[in-house]
Amino acid sequence: MGWVNRRRDHGNLIFLDVRDRTGITQVVLDKEVSAAAHGKAETARSEYVVAVKGKVRRRGEGLGNPNMATGEIEVVATELLLLNESKTPPFSPAEEAIANEEVRLKYRYLDLRRAEMQKNFKMRHDVARAIRNYLSDEGFLEIETPFMTRSTPEGARDYLVPSRVHAGSFYALPQSPQIFKQILMISGFDKYFQIARCFRDEDLRADRQPEFTQIDLEMTFPKQETVFRVVEGFLKAAFATAGISLTPPFVQMTYDEAIRQYGIDKPDMRLPAMVELTDALTAELRETLKIEQKLPVLGFVIPEAGGLSGTQKRGLVEEIRTTFGECGLDFLDVARLKTNEAFAPLAATIEARMAGGAADLLVVITPKLGTPEKWNYDPQWIYKRVGGLRLQLAQKFAEKHKRFEKTGTEADFKFLWVTDFPMYEWDEEAKVWNAAHHPFTSPHEEDIKAGRLVNDKGAVRALAYDIVLNGTELGSGSIRIHRQDVQAEIFRSLGMTDAEAKERFGFFLDALEYGTPPHGGIALGLDRIVMILAGATSLREVIAFPKTAKAIDLMVDAPTPVSEQQMKELSLRTVVRS
Repeated sequence: MGWVNRRRDHGNLIFLDVRDRTGITQVVLDKEVSAAAHGKAETARSEYVVAVKGKVRRRGEGLGNPNMATGEIEVVATELLLLNESKTPPFSPAEEAIANEEVRLKYRYLDLRRAEMQKNFKMRHDVARAIRNYLSDEGFLEIETPFMTRSTPEGARDYLVPSRVHAGSFYALPQSPQIFKQILMISGFDKYFQIARCFRDEDLRADRQPEFTQIDLEMTFPKQETVFRVVEGFLKAAFATAGISLTPPFVQMTYDEAIRQYGIDKPDMRLPAMVELTDALTAELRETLKIEQKLPVLGFVIPEAGGLSGTQKRGLVEEIRTTFGECGLDFLDVARLKTNEAFAPLAATIEARMAGGAADLLVVITPKLGTPEKWNYDPQWIYKRVGGLRLQLAQKFAEKHKRFEKTGTEADFKFLWVTDFPMYEWDEEAKVWNAAHHPFTSPHEEDIKAGRLVNDKGAVRALAYDIVLNGTELGSGSIRIHRQDVQAEIFRSLGMTDAEAKERFGFFLDALEYGTPPHGGIALGLDRIVMILAGATSLREVIAFPKTAKAIDLMVDAPTPVSEQQMKELSLRTVVRS
């Protein structure tokens, strides 16, 4: 039983490819075997729902289809039932690729019939089951936390739910189960997990949706390494369902190391790190080349992207200048330097340090004199900008990258733990310090003792960590604050008065006073994991009923206005801003 994927009419023989979730089977309707079944097959069309009874036989010599799992056999029908007809669909689920995504989302029930989508959601099921089984075997309890809670906006905007019973008051859909899972640790459940639905009212992009699923866990008395071991274990189990064998432990790197080597806190480890060349250029050379003395000189290699023509190199210089605006960075042509007797030793030093081959593109960024003072000579800022260019060029030359070719092995997946994130980040516009992770993250003990929470917020390190895969952040976690006095101090350091903290988080501050054990955890995006495993470029390929980039569900046409009666019951009225 299934849908007619394709129909081929050869007169006395009609072939129906019948499709269900397990795949496609060829059905033969032979007029001499069953004229009645053959007659019904004449009226069958694509996406008709059919039931077939018959005998399975091997196909004739040379008639097999190696591209089908059932390509060596067929069913010779003795009976055919037409269970339901179908309108001509706007696209055929038999197609491998459909260009118009809006049409796919509007007719999502047809899109989900496609073999690629069926495969993606089978993979999603297998991954979730493997993670659930692993954590259960490790002694974690799956506990559900509320969907309707209070609004405590931190970062992204909340989705609000008006209360009919309490007019003028609102629930909020959870951005994460953060506070509830910490309260579960206070409650004595030493190991919690949940495959949780979360909601954030933020602008969308390819790897974001307003509602998403995360693998959420928390445990008492952990060190960072304890959390790492658990996550590496369930990722190993999850990837094994797709035939990928991972070998933990994963590489670890501090936030500062990641910025200095890659210019980003989620490095793609498939590409070589940046190389610092500052000491390779003497003060005299810097003056001759008109290079700013106070800023670092950085280089990077783009594998398999060498051999550029003069025109292409000039275009690259222009692209770099366009990317970096007026900051005065430039492209130092190493090959050209080698032809200049005065600079040949410098070129040799640069080449040796960068370890690039003849087929690779070597880029050296040299901050020129007259670099705007607005930079304030912030080295980290420069590392981030050069790292951004590195990724931009890597993407441009990606088709040449052997490192990006899929092998179907562990080599395709470069995991990394990034640790010791900054506790605070400065908001230049508002002139305030905000929590870089969230305000429940514990600072390093030595930073608390040194008084940096008050005197030097920019130097405070958090016991926060991210798990990164191929340049994509899969999840974030931290060791939490378990002392009420420290939590209150963190709220104050973020500009929150004791009264404001009491109003927003009073229940949590109260709970911390009743014997809270040290605890920590993490949350990973299930959608992102499956997206990467499936080789997809958008979360919409692995979420059954996703929203568009404008947060619209085209299939059910949501969101929509509601009736005046519903608004009245909720004590609401709508004012549309122009």
